[in-house]
Amino acid sequence: MGVVYKARDTHLDRFVAVKVLPPERTSDPERKARFVREAKAASALQHPNIVHIYDISSEDGVDYIAMEYVAGKTLDQMIPSKGMRLSELLKIAIQITDALARAHSVGIVHRDLKPANVIVDEKGLVKVVDFGLAKLVEQEASEESHTAPMEAATKEGVIIGTVAYMSPEQAEGKKVDARSDIFSFGALLYEMSTGLRAFQGDSSLSTLAAVLHEEPKPISGSTSSDFIKTITRCLRKDPDRRWQSMADLRVAVLELIEESNSNPSPTSSQLVRQKPAILLWAASSALFVLMVAGWLFMKYSVPKLPPPNLVQISSYPGYELDPSFSPDGQQVAFCWNGDKEDNWDIYVKIVGETNALQLTRDPAAEYKPAWSPDGKKIAFRRYGPKKSDIWSVSPLGGEEHKISDLQTLGQISWAPDGRWLTVAGGISYRNVGQERGLFLVPGCYAAH
Repeated sequence: MGVVYKARDTHLDRFVAVKVLPPERTSDPERKARFVREAKAASALQHPNIVHIYDISSEDGVDYIAMEYVAGKTLDQMIPSKGMRLSELLKIAIQITDALARAHSVGIVHRDLKPANVIVDEKGLVKVVDFGLAKLVEQEASEESHTAPMEAATKEGVIIGTVAYMSPEQAEGKKVDARSDIFSFGALLYEMSTGLRAFQGDSSLSTLAAVLHEEPKPISGSTSSDFIKTITRCLRKDPDRRWQSMADLRVAVLELIEESNSNPSPTSSQLVRQKPAILLWAASSALFVLMVAGWLFMKYSVPKLPPPNLVQISSYPGYELDPSFSPDGQQVAFCWNGDKEDNWDIYVKIVGETNALQLTRDPAAEYKPAWSPDGKKIAFRRYGPKKSDIWSVSPLGGEEHKISDLQTLGQISWAPDGRWLTVAGGISYRNVGQERGLFLVPGCYAAH
């Protein structure tokens, strides 16, 4: 689709990535149209795991896109010959599902998901790039939609994409939807786990035949059976038998992460069974050394606190209030009165990133965001004329759910099990007198 250069933005003194369409190819209307579609599709997706588009323009007859420069490695450079550790794999996979769930929520299908289009920076942050083959799925327009219609990226019957990772329906030139990306994501997981491509032939044609008619080789070793089932369901030839949404698949990956964190690795268990005496001796020796070192440290060292390191999280115009950290400490939700300082809404951003994702757009003012313990919901208070209600929304945005009609002006806090909310301050029932204190309200699970 083009050549990418690392460049310096001389106005803002920062590195950017500049993707240009070679001048000799501008005479190809379809290639140029796809180049423009990439910029339009990606610029509509404001998400921490999707590369940010700054501008699309032309200079001396050369079309280009200026986008965020990500200092990192593509996934195909990171996958070892025998695959990645499950814990490392899942940290990357959950961020890819976040990015694709966001794209799918506004009707955009990537259609070219592969290791080369996933970049991981030095801090482990994932960026999905290259929406050059993206297609806006036909969907009914709604009053809340902020994505302009886009003409079809390809005609039915034309195969576009990377053969080894495309879905069967895409390989046959049929109409595709979000489930096509789910198939490609399954092929990506398979390669990350094994170091091998799920579908591989001696030529593009034989690889295409494998995608259409063959099943990947079974994953061997001590890999989690639930993880294997997740990949298998992604790679169903029939779209109706796959995961039906990236949001549901994201939940499955989160459960795999919880399982991985709670269970010891099979390799460690095998070592304990094979050499218990050696391991017991090593553990005892290590414990003794640690006890001696600790005693010496406590006796001779004077504890010194490091100087405080202050990091500015936001620097937007207007006012930002009520910050709430996600359970993993990587994201923060807050309320902001916007660039024009005309309405308070709830935003969320990754700590260290520049852009924030706007979650609410109601004319009423939203305050007091509170992150749920599982990180899947953000509760907040909506205040407008003659009303003050409690609502919840996903950190990825989308549909809001009313939790309670109770009116409150106070702070919101989740119970550890996520089933209840405590609300501080004044609350009044509809047509009932005002009371003050702490109140217990059923959580948003009840609202569903």
